[in-house]
Amino acid sequence: MVSHLYKITVEKDSETNKAKEITWSHKKEEKTSGIYCLRTDRKDLNEQQIWDIYTMLTDIEDAFRSMNSELGLRPIYHQKEPRCDGHIFITLLAYHLLHTIRFKLRQRGVRFCWTTIRKQLSTQVRITTAMKREDGKIIHIRKSSKAEPSHQAIYDA
Repeated sequence: MVSHLYKITVEKDSETNKAKEITWSHKKEEKTSGIYCLRTDRKDLNEQQIWDIYTMLTDIEDAFRSMNSELGLRPIYHQKEPRCDGHIFITLLAYHLLHTIRFKLRQRGVRFCWTTIRKQLSTQVRITTAMKREDGKIIHIRKSSKAEPSHQAIYDA
């Protein structure tokens, strides 16, 4: 998506024909601005309200896309209605939790999408080590890896 902003040059080794050096530079382009058109039949809304509703809907779609793929809350074909109701309830509960977390993060200046937040936090792990003692009992030691600065910024927010 940003490749048009850069000039990338690859210098090959004449003997092996493999890359020897890669250089890049930022292209100097005149600034251009695009146009984004939203169409609605609602006459009672001003431009800002329409934009706010649109961004809210894209946030909701992003959240449900994330829950479907990353959290495994895909539609399940239940045979009984109470199970359908339970599935919908859990999905909406997960959405409200996700939305609350993102709202609190935005208040503190963290404006990443949910997928980005999950990717960043996925690199911190909790490790369990099991050791067997001489008397046969097993000791479990559980430790978390140290939070990196990107993790800490999200945790602090």
